[in-house]
This record gives sequence, structure tokens and C-alpha cells, in this order.
Amino acid sequence: MSLDDIIAKMNEALSASGGLDKSVKFDFGDDGKIFASGTEAVASDDEADCTISVDKDDFIAMAAGELDPMMAFMSGKLKVAGDMSVAMGLQSLFSSM
Repeated sequence: MSLDDIIAKMNEALSASGGLDKSVKFDFGDDGKIFASGTEAVASDDEADCTISVDKDDFIAMAAGELDPMMAFMSGKLKVAGDMSVAMGLQSLFSSM
């Protein structure tokens, strides 16, 4: 799945869930970054309230329901910087993807 595919699915999920109150950045390292705020996700490295660093393949597994986000966090596969409450509120986004 390409970064553009992830952004398209994320935009659908954001619209379906009513969007985000705060901004979040998904940092996939060399595979790129996605900034999401409100009901829009774009490929960008903008400053966000919360930055989630995760391997793109692990992100795809979480979106598919194959990897539990909490287990990914506890095992170090997912790192959160900034407002942890934003990360905790992303469950509805993942379930919509």
C-alpha cells in the first residue's frame, strides 16, 4: 500500500468519523509522513499536537485490525510524542479504515 493509498483511506475514515479535534502526524521514517487535522489528511511534515512514529507496514497492520495499537505501543513498535490523549482518541479512526 502506497502513502497515497493510506492518505485516501484516512480521508475516508476522517470524514466518516467526523474528523479530529486536534492534529496528528504519522511519521513512517523514510516512507514519508502524513499530517491529519479535522477531516483532511495530507502528505506533510507540519507541526502537530501529537506525532506517532511507526513503521508503515505496522501502521497498515493496525489499520487492518491485525496489530493492536496498544500492543504496538507497549512493544516499542509505535512511539508517541506530544499530546497522548490525541493518540488515545485514534481508535475510532483505525476502526473506520
